[in-house]
Parts: sequence; C-alpha cells; structure tokens
Amino acid sequence: MNLSLVIPLYNEDESLPELADWIVRVVTAHNYSYEIIMVDDGSVDNSWAVIEELSSKNPCIKGIKFQRNYGKSAALNEGFKAALGDVVITMDADMQDSPDEIPSLYDLIMVDGYDMISGWKKKRFDNTLTKNIPSKFFNWATRKASGIYLHDFNCGLKAYKNKVIKSIEVYGEMHRYIPVLAKWAGFRKIGEKVVEHRARKYGTTKFGWERFVNGFLDLTSIMFVGKYGKRPMHIFGFWGSICFFLGFIMSIYLVITRLMYPETGLSNRPPFYIALTIMIIGSQLFLAGFIGELISRNSPGRNFYLIEKKLGINKTSAE
Repeated sequence: MNLSLVIPLYNEDESLPELADWIVRVVTAHNYSYEIIMVDDGSVDNSWAVIEELSSKNPCIKGIKFQRNYGKSAALNEGFKAALGDVVITMDADMQDSPDEIPSLYDLIMVDGYDMISGWKKKRFDNTLTKNIPSKFFNWATRKASGIYLHDFNCGLKAYKNKVIKSIEVYGEMHRYIPVLAKWAGFRKIGEKVVEHRARKYGTTKFGWERFVNGFLDLTSIMFVGKYGKRPMHIFGFWGSICFFLGFIMSIYLVITRLMYPETGLSNRPPFYIALTIMIIGSQLFLAGFIGELISRNSPGRNFYLIEKKLGINKTSAE
C-alpha cells in the first residue's frame, strides 16, 4: 500500500464528509493505493456515525473509536499502530490542513528519501495573541533543546516513512514533539515544508492555554527519557556525587576551623546546616540513581534497540 492517512478527531462531524471527499479526489488523481484511518477520540457528537457511513461507501476509509477522550497523542499512537502504508501522513480533521499537500509530501518521503517531513504553516489564519506568542516561544525552546531546526513542531500535517511511526510511542502531549521522538529513535533526515493553512470552516478549536504548560513538561520529559532512560545513574549519580562531595568538603573545612579556633563553635554556624543539607541531597540523588537503574533493568524494553540492518545474521545463529 502506498499511503496511509491518519486523522485524529474530536467532535468534527460537520467537516468529515467534505474532508474525506477531498482526500479521495487527490489520492485517486495520483493513483495511490491508500487507506484513511479516522481515530475518534471519544467524540460526543455524531462523528462516529459519520465515519461508519463513510466507511460503508468506501472500504478504504477505516475507523477507530475511543470509549472516552484520551487526547490527540493517544489517537495518533493507535492510528500509527494500524497504518499499513509505505508513507504515513497525518492531518487534522478541522479542514485547516489542505489535502492538496499530500502528493508533494509523499514525494519528499519516497523520492527525496526523507524519514519525516513536518509542515510549516508560515501564513496562519489564527494569529491570536494567546496562540501565536506561546507557540513561537515553545518552537524556539524545542529547537534549542533538541537541535532540530523546524519552525512549527505542532503542525498536524506531517509525513513519515512507515518504519518511523512503528519505532516511536506517542503519549501524553508528545504529538507536538514527534520530530524529537524520531530523532531519538535514530532517524536523522527530518525536513520541513511550507504548507497551506486554511481558516477554520466548522466548529471551534479544542485546545486551550493549558496545552502550553503540558507541552513544556512533556518537552522536559522527552529530553530526559531520551538521553538517560536506559542509564539513569549517569544523571542522578553524577549530580548526587557532586552535591555530596561539595557538602563533605564544606564539612571538613568547618571541622578544621573548629579545631583551630574553638571559640567559633560548629553546630551553631549556618554553614554547618548548609553542608549537612547538601550531603543529604547528594545521598538522595545517588540512591535515586540506584532505584532508577533497578527499574530500568526490570523494564520490558531494557534491551530493546532499533536495528536498521543485519548482515549475515539469522535467527538460528543468533540463538
């Protein structure tokens, strides 16, 4: 199969028929073999009934329905599990992403050999103060933290090689940082394409200001887990050792000054309690590293590594 389109949605019953017709026109014109996977994230309107009707008319349209609202990341993760196409394209269901972008995104993956292409809505129709400024800040922060120089990490219109979406797990609010997840999984050829952004035709936005707080927390998590997930002692043990060493040196200094100048006292001096606190913090960090190592060693993915190729290795010889 050439192409899978994964469309997460929540209360978008008005836009789905028009969006499906538009996608079908584009992919049919380019002779793609395709599937459209619509993931209903616990909608309370008639979205699922619309998906069922569309699927009855076109078997290439498939659906997944959540029992309740889990969020966009969960919807994408389930859609990725089901996707069979060589190229997987995601887009939002609100008609703000143009299906006319599909052929150029497909060619960037299949012809130009990119692992992933992220859309850039250079000209936007929702440049409100509450969305534009925080979005620019988080895009800047993500670029600096990840080393991936994209302008719009949160654009819903993206294209992937199938092996990329099968190699990552999207959860929480991580859909904003799929390029970062892909990079940590070893996919380096990540590009960007300016895409058309359309004014919303139906409904209202489903995201509020809290997404920026959650996005910052998820960025911190993904950077930490990606770098230290399999070796937590390297971070906790390092800083624990530094703290304990500083506190220990300070304590030695205080003891020496107490012996040289008995009148200065020891436990009645603020530096004594500062040194003691630093040593306790250092010990706790070091123990956290040990606990992290125990959890890591017993996790199902402790020895799971993404292998791109094997040469002269088969199941029998590996055993």
